[in-house]
Amino acid sequence: MKVSIDDNDRKILAELQRDASQSLDEIARKTGSSKTPVWNRIRKMKAAGVIGRQTVVLDPAALGLEACFFVLIRTSEHEADWQASFLAALQSRPEVLEAHRLAGDIDYILKVRVKNARAYDEFYQALISEVRIYNVTALLSMEEIKSTTMLPL
Repeated sequence: MKVSIDDNDRKILAELQRDASQSLDEIARKTGSSKTPVWNRIRKMKAAGVIGRQTVVLDPAALGLEACFFVLIRTSEHEADWQASFLAALQSRPEVLEAHRLAGDIDYILKVRVKNARAYDEFYQALISEVRIYNVTALLSMEEIKSTTMLPL
């Protein structure tokens, strides 16, 4: 469902992306509106699916999850059964933060967050024991330069 978003909605969305724990009064003040219209717009955007679930952003390093790997996967399997097994394996693993099916030479890319290289190897061994994979390349991120959940509005 496509919903019409105006400049006031964009201001509200920008504030929610910056900090969703802000009060309606704070958002209204920062967007030059008042509490009731802000609440109504938020409610409308939630109903339309523009605003999804609200979560908290955690610091992986503070939790001991210092290694971030980008895993490039090529497969020779493209049948529905294999894909269902592969997707189920990814969904069951909390280490997998993102998974994308790609166009081009690489079939899938995963973003995997673990404690260290040994933990990545355990993840890798478990994954290949569940599903056949033709080729896996793991790239260790040496430094996170930018990471955001904020969409450009």
